[in-house]
Amino acid sequence: MHDVRDEPLSREKLKRFLEAFPDTLVNRRSTTWRQLSDEERAGDPVELLQANPALMKRPLIEAGGSLYLGWSAETEQAIISGQTPSAP
Repeated sequence: MHDVRDEPLSREKLKRFLEAFPDTLVNRRSTTWRQLSDEERAGDPVELLQANPALMKRPLIEAGGSLYLGWSAETEQAIISGQTPSAP
């Protein structure tokens, strides 16, 4: 387990995670997001996540060579069975 608030992720990992979840990795419903200026929101998402790790949706799970964002019964089953969950 990696607590992104205590130890922010590297640029390389954030880029990889953003490639996997381009529209969902940044939590645009969070209090932190609402407190950002329009200029900050329009900036580089990697820099934004490094400066504000709480903006990243969690949990982000890497298991069996697959990445999973968020926790659901479908994610749990996919991890247990070793399958990739279907896209939402």
